[in-house]
Amino acid sequence: MATTQTNRETFLGGFAKILEKQWQGDLRLRAMDSDDGAYISAHKLVLAARSEVFRLMFESDEFKASAKLRDNEFKASTKLETITLSEMKHEEVEALVEFIYSDGSKLSAKGKQNVQLLFVAAHKYEIMHLRDLCRNELITSLSLTNALDVYKFSLIPNERDLEVAALAFIITNFKVIADSKELELFANNNPNLTVKIVKAVAKKVIFQY
Repeated sequence: MATTQTNRETFLGGFAKILEKQWQGDLRLRAMDSDDGAYISAHKLVLAARSEVFRLMFESDEFKASAKLRDNEFKASTKLETITLSEMKHEEVEALVEFIYSDGSKLSAKGKQNVQLLFVAAHKYEIMHLRDLCRNELITSLSLTNALDVYKFSLIPNERDLEVAALAFIITNFKVIADSKELELFANNNPNLTVKIVKAVAKKVIFQY
């Protein structure tokens, strides 16, 4: 049984090993804050298999034209096509790529640390399994300090479960949250959502009497 499990782990970890060893990468990913020369080596086929958005990007005429121009310019060079994910930080791109190359069974520690941005990225790049894992993590890790930030994700279409869970947590703990700096900042930046919260709290108070 031990050998079978080891073989299974080896099989499931195949993509992660390729990423770790940076074998035969044909693409480089950067973030908005990546240092000069800092990039993450990746493989177009793997990214395309995990994300419909990446697949369409790689199949676009614009991307193919850019790749062809680069091939003509650098022929024997090892210089690769580079994509900058300008909406993400370097650590967040690392967490995204790490998940794409994983067996998808769970979020890594780095993934959990960057779960809010990964959730947004999962929507943008249409990685639905990652979206589901991030949603579950956001709901189970709701706290006094992050509930308002999580509630902002109710603006994303079709995220009713997350909206309900975050709002319920906020209402239950509103006496504490009401005196927090987080609420003051949240109200300044999200007046419409703040009104929804106040109405929900008022409705609960009315039903209690």
